[in-house]
Amino acid sequence: MRVGVGSMNEVKVEAVRICFDKFFGGAEIIPVAVKVPPQPIGFEETLRGALIRSLEALRNANADLGIGIEAGLIKVPHSITGYVDQHVCAIIDVEEKVTLGFSMTLELPEVVTRKILSGQAREVEEVMEEVSGIREIGRKCGAVGYLTRDHVSRIDLCVQAVTSALIPRLNPQLYGISWPRFCNILGEKL
Repeated sequence: MRVGVGSMNEVKVEAVRICFDKFFGGAEIIPVAVKVPPQPIGFEETLRGALIRSLEALRNANADLGIGIEAGLIKVPHSITGYVDQHVCAIIDVEEKVTLGFSMTLELPEVVTRKILSGQAREVEEVMEEVSGIREIGRKCGAVGYLTRDHVSRIDLCVQAVTSALIPRLNPQLYGISWPRFCNILGEKL
């Protein structure tokens, strides 16, 4: 099986490899560089980024499945800052069927959310590098690794998102209803 991953980020690629080794005994994992807008804010923007990544990966890797993982700030009432960080995974197949998965969420420090929302920073990684002193934190432990004192890492969040997106594909007999298609979600044709 050929699996395209819409990212060159080693953490995302390795998370996909871990999941496919675990559930399928392996696959050919092909990273694909994808241009997406900077830090998505809101569920719709985050989902759109994951979907674009998955479609580009499917097409450009000539793959059986395309996988996109996107982290975004999701508005959540009653949270400290009003937003949480969450990874969204979209998996698309050659029939255009999409399954979605999600990681746990986490509160980012107030300074991070404020700088993103005000436009003072384009990506969470920029501010978390300032806060943590860790260069390229998003390609390493991630904000979650720093904030949990290395008990949970970014790869864990990516594995959670990919795993939950794979669940319907692992148990198709339990998900017999019509699966959403890319064009139905974003209104765009493959």
